[in-house]
Amino acid sequence: MQKILVIGSPGSGKSTFSKILSEKLNIPLVHLDRLWWKDGWVERSREEFDMLLKKELENECWIIDGNYQRTLELRLKYADTVIFFDYNRFLCLWRVLKRVAVNHGKVRADMPLGCPERFDWDFMKYVYHFNDKQRADIYKKLSTNPRVRVIIIKNRKNFKKLEKDLIL
Repeated sequence: MQKILVIGSPGSGKSTFSKILSEKLNIPLVHLDRLWWKDGWVERSREEFDMLLKKELENECWIIDGNYQRTLELRLKYADTVIFFDYNRFLCLWRVLKRVAVNHGKVRADMPLGCPERFDWDFMKYVYHFNDKQRADIYKKLSTNPRVRVIIIKNRKNFKKLEKDLIL
């Protein structure tokens, strides 16, 4: 495991897990949100984002945390492992609400400076509909890449097994 994608709905625990995994394996961590957002919640252009992503993908090893579905096929071409947190929407919604409550106004480590935590109805709707709109496409893309090891985490039991297997 040298090139690891950690994907799943917002609120599934991708960033927290990725940070722990990065420290444990001593592999650099790339947060896609840090590539996409500029200070003050300003979005980069797709071209600029793609250029930054391609540069990261060409590195010797990495853990990339985030969805950005449009680029999943590209990232899969470089990855050797995918960890997909496929949790239900209500758990993810709860975790996002908790994250907003705890971190409101603060900038999280997985975000660029100038992007403080905030409540956003559109984002909550995105989380609510994530499984309906993206899950099938994710599974399809994962199934077409047989050389990539895929680990699917659907519940706490799966997560505990992953922790044990990775000795976290």
